Amino acid sequence: MAEKVVLAYSGGLDTSIIIPWLNDNYGYDVIAFIADVGQGEDLEAVVAKAYKTGAKKAIVKDLREEFLNDYAFPMVRSGAVYEHKYMLGTSIARPVIAKHQVEVALAEGATALAHGSTGKGNDQVRFEHAFQALAPQLKVIVPWREWKLVSREDCLDYAALHHVEVEASRTKIHSRDRNLWHVSHEGGELEGTDKPVAASTWRMSQSPQDAPDRVELVEIEFERGTPVSVNGQRLPAVQLVELLNEIGGRNAIGRIDIIENRFVGMKSRGAYETPGGTLILEAIRQIESLTLDRETAHTKETLALKYAELVYFGLWFTPLREALDAFFTKATENVTGSVKMALYKGNISYISRSSPVSLYNVDLSSFTMGESYDQKDAAGFIKILGLPARVRAQVMAAQKEKELVK
Repeated sequence: MAEKVVLAYSGGLDTSIIIPWLNDNYGYDVIAFIADVGQGEDLEAVVAKAYKTGAKKAIVKDLREEFLNDYAFPMVRSGAVYEHKYMLGTSIARPVIAKHQVEVALAEGATALAHGSTGKGNDQVRFEHAFQALAPQLKVIVPWREWKLVSREDCLDYAALHHVEVEASRTKIHSRDRNLWHVSHEGGELEGTDKPVAASTWRMSQSPQDAPDRVELVEIEFERGTPVSVNGQRLPAVQLVELLNEIGGRNAIGRIDIIENRFVGMKSRGAYETPGGTLILEAIRQIESLTLDRETAHTKETLALKYAELVYFGLWFTPLREALDAFFTKATENVTGSVKMALYKGNISYISRSSPVSLYNVDLSSFTMGESYDQKDAAGFIKILGLPARVRAQVMAAQKEKELVK
């Protein structure tokens, strides 16, 4: 009986040719694992394609709710954004996919795992670190680090040779990854830095030019750092994000074009669309501005950078990530309230912010002098705050006098 390998399968160019390649080079029975993280594809067609290209079995798991509730929303609570702009849409989906791929392998008695990530990308680290953390006894096969194919054009030739039907072509060469949180675009005109993103590249969002010529209002409510309703309608996670993707997408929200530093060392260019996620992140920042004290807010901002690195680098299954999640869960336990925003051609402005546990005190912050704050207290506060500076100034002055005497 042949050994079994579980392949993280999407039905795209790379994983489509990996099935026949594994059959030819390893003789394994290939189990295609298809994770539904909201990529919006016809999964029945993906399953049929897996069988047609040589898979012995295809397994689909609906991971959408788990993806949002256990991965994306904790990331939202952290405030993690990689290198100022990237909202980690591909990065945050990899650990949930890898976790269930391992579970399938163990349940099916497989001895190996495989993925279609290249030797240049970040995803190889994300998948393989997860594999090591969850099932180090399983062998890992990475075709891109073994075969002689060096380009997407080579992959197309291999697909044609093995009668594998693929959507990619030599004129449609983008590599895309889509889930509920975002869609990423790489390759094609994005391989250089001297050309704009082609209008035909974008998928989830309208351009500002094509967005409606009117303002659209949207209100998002949070409970303990988690989005729970849109425009007064309480929704489960998947429906909530899908609705915000529609609203943000038609108003040109969430497009970015960045040069980023990959974990493996080189720079790369990517175009990302995160319409719903952008609205959620902008809104939670406004609730935090009302409900977090200064020291917690500033500490959270610092730790968010580390959390973004952990997610981007593929270090999800680590004690540090778990410890940071504990901090962010505690820090956002009062991040409850609603934000109403006005959307117009890619721009977001704020109509109202409210929270039942807001720390904003009009009497304290107003320019009108009230009974809650005695301005005379500021003199003592500033004097104590400046004590180290005064002592240092006195020491430096005395030192200067000594030098003059000499």
